Amino acid sequence: MVNEKMVPGLTGQTETIVCEHNVAHHVNKLSTPSMILLMEKASSEAIQHLLEAGQVSVGFEVNIKHFAPGPMGARVVAYAEVTEVDRNKMTFKVEAYAGETKIGEGTHRRAIILLNPGS
Repeated sequence: MVNEKMVPGLTGQTETIVCEHNVAHHVNKLSTPSMILLMEKASSEAIQHLLEAGQVSVGFEVNIKHFAPGPMGARVVAYAEVTEVDRNKMTFKVEAYAGETKIGEGTHRRAIILLNPGS
């Protein structure tokens, strides 16, 4: 079911600008759920081009530390790298930066599944 090109070393990235839609309003900084979403999107980007028709990847585990703010107006970039492949499951090293400052890091796991099995 999984493409043999799904190997450690694949990378992805995505970015956002910190704004009213992705902040924790009580501190006006990038919220932790928004940072995790960005990391998940970067992970998905790393493998999306290798998925076959009818396949999707879904996140099922996050282990993330958010240790610095992403201030309002900052450009935040999340990076992901596949570190392990076990059949249809991938582990990613993820990091997020606001400018040159690392604001979060950790691991994320995704599984490749059939969108409509048995159809």
